[in-house]
Amino acid sequence: MVERIKESWNSRLGVILAVAGSAVGLGNFLRFPGQAAEYGGGAFMLAYFISFLLIGLPICWAEWVMGRHGGQAGFNSTPGIFNYITRKPAFKYIGVIGVLIPVIIYMYYVYIEAWCLGYAINFLVGNMDFTNVQESGDFWGKFIGIGADGSALGFGLTQVGMYLLLVFILNFVLIYRGISRGIELFCKYAMPTLVLIAFIILIRVLTLGTPNATHPERNVSNGLGFMWNPIKHVVEIKDETGAWVIDREVVDEDRLIAIKATAQHNDTMRVREISMQQQLFNPQLWLAAAGQIFFSLSVGFGVIITYSSYMSKNDDVVLSGLAATSANEFCEVALGGLITLPAAVTFLGVAGVAGMGTFGLGFNVLPMVFANMALGEIFGFLFFFLLFLAAVTSSLSMLQPGIAFLEEAMKINRKQSVIFLGLITAIGCAFVVYFSKDVKALDTMDFWVGTFLIFVLSTLQIIIFGWILGVDKGLKLADQGAAIRIPRFFKFVMKFVSPVFLLTIFTLWAAANIFGLDLHTGETHYSNYIVDLFIEPNRVARLSVVLIALVAALFTVIAALSPRYKNLKQKQ
Repeated sequence: MVERIKESWNSRLGVILAVAGSAVGLGNFLRFPGQAAEYGGGAFMLAYFISFLLIGLPICWAEWVMGRHGGQAGFNSTPGIFNYITRKPAFKYIGVIGVLIPVIIYMYYVYIEAWCLGYAINFLVGNMDFTNVQESGDFWGKFIGIGADGSALGFGLTQVGMYLLLVFILNFVLIYRGISRGIELFCKYAMPTLVLIAFIILIRVLTLGTPNATHPERNVSNGLGFMWNPIKHVVEIKDETGAWVIDREVVDEDRLIAIKATAQHNDTMRVREISMQQQLFNPQLWLAAAGQIFFSLSVGFGVIITYSSYMSKNDDVVLSGLAATSANEFCEVALGGLITLPAAVTFLGVAGVAGMGTFGLGFNVLPMVFANMALGEIFGFLFFFLLFLAAVTSSLSMLQPGIAFLEEAMKINRKQSVIFLGLITAIGCAFVVYFSKDVKALDTMDFWVGTFLIFVLSTLQIIIFGWILGVDKGLKLADQGAAIRIPRFFKFVMKFVSPVFLLTIFTLWAAANIFGLDLHTGETHYSNYIVDLFIEPNRVARLSVVLIALVAALFTVIAALSPRYKNLKQKQ
């Protein structure tokens, strides 16, 4: 056993940029626009901002406060912090979830990180000359090995293997250097660079105009309208059974007038207006908005609580938390949202973008968009290099909770913990890359850990803050060293509203995404994730869950055997 070196941040700006960096990632520039596109833009944005106020900001502040409080007692991981705050043995095992989530997510996130670097390089060397989405989709499929297991292991320029090796090594070199000389130093340079590149791309996107004169409706203005308009207009076609089926959404005012005129003389076509209220009654929209808040702000990941544990007693957690979340929201809404969707709509129209998911929008649509843009090779390189920088700042944050836990529970030094965690994540990453067919391993791990367990941990954290630590004590701790106080109406929100909102969202999410309940019709059909595990067993899906369980078991055993967590009554 060796003596641990007490780590800390060098500056308030450093910790703010690091926490903002952990939040600013692929979720801002790909997942957020993808969710907005899938759920119709304006109504999604309203649900998103409500979720931010009711769960995002409260949980974020709770993590900052609990992390700093636990850090003053010498604990830097969620098992140690939960154990210290509650003084109940079971809670160190609940805290293991806060180590498991970032470690498992890192195993596949670094794989996607490698896609971004690979795309940036391939744009730079001129390998991304696509004329349609099908061509860019085919390139993506071959690049990541979506066609067959083991086909992603190549090391050519248009294969992911070389880039994966580079980013994996980069992450562990930086994490080995520690909090201040590694994470903080990198984020101090990466975050401003990232924002500068984003502004350059944003200016280019907003000046695209109407690149195709034969489709005047495909312009930046309609792209912004698709993103922000609260009321939707959809064209519906009557099918053979007489049922009305949505054909496409219309944003352009002139086209809307023309289509309404046509529909008046066509019994099989109509234009239907979907109000904001109608859209907000869609439970899936709320589930998507809440899920995006978790993914975007890094709440429920075990990251913020670990980062804040390295702060001193009088460091301002309220303003730091607000600054970090504000920086993230700026990057997500003002940069990510204004770049991705408007650019895609300008070249493909609303019909070509609506319903697109994260990977479809990011790695199929956008490469084609940049390929057909003037100076597209340069802007394509800049965009995917921007994604790469954002991904690295996030993946670094995913490693630190595991490092902190191993050093704390096993009393080992930085080098030993880096080797230990490097071995675990290398095995997991190799598993994800090998089982690349239909991204089944990645998708399964993301569902059960990157979504399900994040809901669980977020809910438990706000309950611990509000009901075990106590919201009064929590807000008093937050006031220490604070330039501003948390508004006192958040006392009610953090104790009652956030837990109820989270439990409601989680129940609906589980009903829809695990048990397959159609929240509109009431019909039930098990989700693919349940089918893959129990009804029509899929080998890769089952192996993915086994991998998660093995890592969880390892961390649980380490927590159980650690002497640091034994004496709960001792005043730290």
